[in-house]
Amino acid sequence: MKNLPAALYKSEIKSLPLINSGKVRDIYAVDGDHMLIVTTDRISAFDVILPDPIPGKGRVLTAVSNFWFNRTRHIVPNHLSTLSLEGVIPDARERTPVEGRSVIVRKLKPLPVEAIVRGYISGSGWKEYQNTGSISGIKLPAGLRQAEKLPEPLFTPSTKAELGVHDENISFEKTVALLGKGLAEKVRDVSLKIYQESADYARNRGIIIADTKFEFGTDEKGNLVLIDEVLTPDSSRFWPADSYQIGISPPSFDKQYVRDYLETLDWDKTSPGPELPDDVIRNTAAKYREAQDRLTR
Repeated sequence: MKNLPAALYKSEIKSLPLINSGKVRDIYAVDGDHMLIVTTDRISAFDVILPDPIPGKGRVLTAVSNFWFNRTRHIVPNHLSTLSLEGVIPDARERTPVEGRSVIVRKLKPLPVEAIVRGYISGSGWKEYQNTGSISGIKLPAGLRQAEKLPEPLFTPSTKAELGVHDENISFEKTVALLGKGLAEKVRDVSLKIYQESADYARNRGIIIADTKFEFGTDEKGNLVLIDEVLTPDSSRFWPADSYQIGISPPSFDKQYVRDYLETLDWDKTSPGPELPDDVIRNTAAKYREAQDRLTR
C-alpha cells in the first residue's frame, strides 16, 4: 500500500527462543532474567486476530508505551530494562525488522488481574449500566448518558482469559481474594493515579482517555511493577476532544474504528476473521499515528 510502511505480521528471530505469540506481541527469551517483546502490526477485534495487519501499528504502540512508561515512573516502576537491542540481537539482518517495535524487559511474575479504569461511560460499561444501573457492581447515579464523564474514575478489574476467550469482569472483593488485600488496594490506587495524571495530560493535547487497562507484575522482592503496554490505542479508548459529544459513541483513535466496520458485516465474531478493505487499513493506521503525534510531540 502506498505511503504506508511495510507491515510486520509475525516476527522471525531465530537466535532467541520464542516463548509466546499473542494477539499482537511475540515474546522471546533473552536470558533467565529478561525477555524481548516484539510488537507486531497484527490487530485483533472481539478476541479474534484479523488476517490483515495495520502497517506501522507496532511501532506506534511501542513508542506510545515507552512515552508513558517514562512519564509514570514516579508513580510505579516498570518492566523496561537497560539492555540494548544490539546487544541482544547482534545480527543486523535479524535485528532490523524489529527495530522501533521491540523492548527488552525484566522477567516478572504477572498478576492474574487486568486493572481497568473507566473515566467515562462507554462500551461494555455503558451496556451494563443500561441493564443494571451499575458497572462491575458499583452503583452509579441514574440518568447518565452514553459517553458521559463519570462522577469519578472507576476501578473495574477483570480476570485475564486465554487467547480467544473473553475476560471476565470481577468485583474488588474478588480481586482481594486473588491478590490479597494489600496488593489489591495498591493495584487499585496506582491504577487510578496513573489514569488521572495521564488523562489530564492527554486532555491538554486534545485526547480524552475514556478508559484503559493496565497490567502489573511483581519482582523477586514482591514490589509492584507496571508491565505489558500502557495507555496505547490498543489498551485504551481514546476520543478526540474537539468532536466529543455526550449521548453518542464518539469517533476514536483506537481500534474501535475497526470494530465499527466489522459490526456492519455478517460475521459471527469467531475465527477466522474477515479481511479488511484497503481504506479501513489506511484509515486505522492514520488514527494510530495521529494519537502518537498528539501525545508525544
